[in-house]
Amino acid sequence: MRICEFSKKKIPEGKGKIFVKKDGKVLHFLSNKEQKNYLNLKRKSRTTKWTDEYHGIKKGTRD
Repeated sequence: MRICEFSKKKIPEGKGKIFVKKDGKVLHFLSNKEQKNYLNLKRKSRTTKWTDEYHGIKKGTRD
């Protein structure tokens, strides 16, 4: 299973989106919502309330 670049959620096999940057770096996203937040809006997942990373930081379970 792959992990979403933005939300850090697991992506089931056969689902999600793959984005390849000009430099060859491959980014995996669970949905179009996450891709837009990461690439177009340049938001950080640590400050976006609906991501798992935000809730992990608030509870103190992630570094």
